[in-house]
Amino acid sequence: MMTTLRALVIAFSMYSQIPMPQFTWQDKEMKYAFCFFPWVGAAIGGITMFWWWFCGKFSVGNVAFAMIGSSISGVTYVSVPGMVAGSSFGYLQMVLGFVAGQLIIAFVLTPLFYRMNLVSIYEYLENRFGMSSYRTGAWFFFISKMLGAAVRLFLVCLTLQLLVFEPFGLPFILNVAITVALVWLYTFRGGVKSLIWTDSLKTFCLVVSVVLCISYIASDLNLSLSSMISTIADSDMSRIFFFDDVNSKQYFFKQFFAGAFTMIAMTGLDQDMMQRNLSCKNFKDSQKNMITSVISQFFVILLFLMLGVLLYIFAGNQGIQVEKSDELFPLIATGNYFPAIVGILFIIGLISSAYSAAGSALTALTTSFTVDILGTKGRTEEEIVKIRKRVHIGMAAIMGITIFVFNLLNNTSVIDAVYILASYTYGPILGLFAFGIFMKQQVRDKYIPLVAILSPILCFILQKNSEAWFNGYQFSYELLIFNALFTFIGLCLLIRKDKN
Repeated sequence: MMTTLRALVIAFSMYSQIPMPQFTWQDKEMKYAFCFFPWVGAAIGGITMFWWWFCGKFSVGNVAFAMIGSSISGVTYVSVPGMVAGSSFGYLQMVLGFVAGQLIIAFVLTPLFYRMNLVSIYEYLENRFGMSSYRTGAWFFFISKMLGAAVRLFLVCLTLQLLVFEPFGLPFILNVAITVALVWLYTFRGGVKSLIWTDSLKTFCLVVSVVLCISYIASDLNLSLSSMISTIADSDMSRIFFFDDVNSKQYFFKQFFAGAFTMIAMTGLDQDMMQRNLSCKNFKDSQKNMITSVISQFFVILLFLMLGVLLYIFAGNQGIQVEKSDELFPLIATGNYFPAIVGILFIIGLISSAYSAAGSALTALTTSFTVDILGTKGRTEEEIVKIRKRVHIGMAAIMGITIFVFNLLNNTSVIDAVYILASYTYGPILGLFAFGIFMKQQVRDKYIPLVAILSPILCFILQKNSEAWFNGYQFSYELLIFNALFTFIGLCLLIRKDKN
C-alpha cells in the first residue's frame, strides 16, 4: 500500500506542479509511477472543470479572470517582488484596502452606472453638474491613464533594454518606439470583448509563470513546500502589519485607507476598468465578477511577495547585489542562475502582463478622448471611425514620448511612482464623484476646472512640508484622500444659493 501511495506522489511530482511531499525515490516505487500518469491528467482536468462549473454556477465569467491581468501589469510583475526588502509584506495592507474599495465599487457605483445606462462613466458628471465637470473628469482621466500606462510600459522597456537592446548597442528611444508600435498593433482591432478574452489568456500565462518560477527557485534552494513556507514566514521580510509608528509611510491605516480609495479611483472611476464591468449582462453579474477578481488578486500578489523573499534569499547566498529593487527579478531570472525555462517564463509573464495593461489603456484613452473630449454627437459613423484611427495613433505617440521623458526624470521604484502619480491625478475625479453622490446641491459648474487644478497643487505643498508642519509626519499614498477632500471642499464653496 505504501509503495502504491509513493508511486502516486512520484507521478504527480514528475508530471505536474501540484505540491507533493518530498522523500527519497526508490526504483521499486518509480517502476509504477507511470501507471498513475492518467491520474495526473484527471486531477488537472478536474480542477479545470470545477473552475468552469464555478463560473457557470455563480455567473462568474471571463471578466473576473481578465480583470486580474488588467489590474496586474509589468509593474506588479517586476516591482512587487523587489519591494519586500524595503517594505516587507506591508503592501498586503494596501491590498486589503483594495478588497474594501472593490466592495464599495460593486455595491455603490456599479448599480448607479447600470441604472443610468452610461456609455462613458464621465457622462454622470455631465448629468449631475454640467459640461465643465464632464470635460474636467475626462481630461483628468486622460492624464491619469496616460501617465499610469506610460510608467507601466516604461518598466518593460527598461527590462528589454537591459536584456536585449543594450547588448546590441541599440538606444533606448528605439526600444520605446518598437514597444509602443507593438502595443498599437495589439489594439488596432477589437473592442472590450476582445480585450477581455485576451486578458484571460494573459492572466493564465502570468499566474502559471510565477508559480513555476517559485517552484524552480525553491527547488534550487532545496526547500520542500513546508520548509519554503517556514523559511518565508521566519524571514524579517514577511512582516505584514505595521501599527507602531503613525509617522511611517508603512503605518497600517495609511496603507489600508489609501488602498481602498485608490481602488475606488483607479477602478471604479476609471473608464478602462469599468468598461469591463459594464460589459456584463446586469449589475449583479458585474458585482460577482468584481468580488471574485479582487479576492483572486490578493492571492496572486501574495505569490509575488513570496517570490520576492525567495529571490532575496537566493541573491544573498549567491552574493548578488542590485542597485535598484526593480532589477532583482530580471537579473536573477535571466542571469543563467536557473534553467533557461525560468528566463523564458519571466519574459512571457512580463510581456503578457505589460501588453495586456498597456493595450487596454491605449484603447480606453482612444475611446475617452474621442467620445468625451472631441465629442461624437452629430457625426456620422464613418467620421467617428476616421477620428478614432487618428486619435489611436496620437495616443500611441504621446505614450512613447511620456515613457522617454519618464526615463530621464525617474529616481524611484516604478510601483511607487504609479501610486504617487495616482494620488495627484485621480484625487479630483474621486472628489467630484463623491460630491455628486453624497450631496444634493448644484454648483457653479464653470469654476470646477479651477478647483480640480488647485487641489493637487495644495497636496504638493502639503506633502513637501508635512514633516516640518506635523511633527515628522510623512504622507504616503493617502495623499489621494486629501486631494479628493480638497476637491470636495472646493465644490462646497461653489454651491449655488439660487434654485434656478
